[in-house]
Amino acid sequence: MTTKAPLFTPVLIGGCLILMVGFAIRAAFGVFQIPIAEEFGWLRAEFSLAIAIQNLAWGIGQPLFGALAEKFGDRRAIILGALAYAAGLLLSSFAVTPGAHQMLEILVGFGIAGTGFGVILAVVGRAASDEHRSLTLGIATAAGSLGQVFGPPLAEILLGYFPWQTVFVIFAAMILSTLLFLPLLRSPNVASRAELEQSMGKALTQAFRDPSFTLIAAGFFSCGYQLGFITAHFPAMVTEMCGAISPDGYLAALGVTTTSALGAVAIGVIGLANIIGTLTAAWAGKRWRKKYLLAGIYVARTIVAAGFIVMPMTPASVLIFSMLMGSLWLATVPLTSGLVAHIYGLRYMGTLYGLVFLSHQVGSFMGVWLGGRLYDIYGNYNLVWWVGIGVGAFSAVVHLPIRERQLNLVPT
Repeated sequence: MTTKAPLFTPVLIGGCLILMVGFAIRAAFGVFQIPIAEEFGWLRAEFSLAIAIQNLAWGIGQPLFGALAEKFGDRRAIILGALAYAAGLLLSSFAVTPGAHQMLEILVGFGIAGTGFGVILAVVGRAASDEHRSLTLGIATAAGSLGQVFGPPLAEILLGYFPWQTVFVIFAAMILSTLLFLPLLRSPNVASRAELEQSMGKALTQAFRDPSFTLIAAGFFSCGYQLGFITAHFPAMVTEMCGAISPDGYLAALGVTTTSALGAVAIGVIGLANIIGTLTAAWAGKRWRKKYLLAGIYVARTIVAAGFIVMPMTPASVLIFSMLMGSLWLATVPLTSGLVAHIYGLRYMGTLYGLVFLSHQVGSFMGVWLGGRLYDIYGNYNLVWWVGIGVGAFSAVVHLPIRERQLNLVPT
């Protein structure tokens, strides 16, 4: 009689805790857009470029940390990532020029790479049984969303008591505290014999020669564009463009009395809705073909984003959009990472998913940077928003030709 493998393992719990804290901090950067710009008199594009560079460094660092984890061990990669993350935040608290912030965000981006999805999902995925892998990846992704629920509001609350520099120091201490969870990350090696015998070079060659790998990466670009723009600019967009909050309304009764607070809450609502959306996508990924689910998610994002921008922006429309977009927010991650694991195997999942994620972060860089640049030119976010709608429709199309089948692994 065989014993059914448990769903919630120490590896999953430890991975979720690290992702939750790391993404709470990462999701809060948009809240600092206006305070930092106002203190130094910078254009919106200046700090936007810093966040964009952070996202690009995250993408570049992801396959590097994935390879580092597979070569030297997952926990060593996570330690290095946490130290880089904390150092970037701490040093940024002393930065007084746009160039300094932009350079230091490279450290933060590499830190997110070492403590984020690429490394953690690979650990969690390898430790999970075939039966639970899709749902396990969804739970870990949802943990990142849970961090997004409390990260921006926490930053907004702390900014009410401390200058932004002190908040950065507090966040540095928070990310270092995640190292306490490392003893939980003892992942058994469940890769197949063929995967264990295959070299990294052979795995990369097979992936690069497979058109489906290119299509997966291209499709993930728009996810990064949309998420990067919204995370970095939506709080400021809501602050400046949303209609006034009624002093007698339900938001005021909940303590949300300004559009600035509403912008921070909106990011939290996205994260809360995403917990349900991500888990639903992971559940569906076990039952239906992942490429069709991904195409459907991008179609839904396109419709939701277009509907929001053509309507007057009110507190109600902001919350409705946040709930709808949140249900689609990171639903792509367990499906995309699961697709990579299914087609190319588990042995080098961290590296291969990291390369796909690089495309995601190039898109994120474009969304964040263009958001600030076009805002400074036109005084609003309308054009960059419509570009995001267009790339979302593009991603829906490119997922359809993907061949969702396991490759025959060729050992060295």
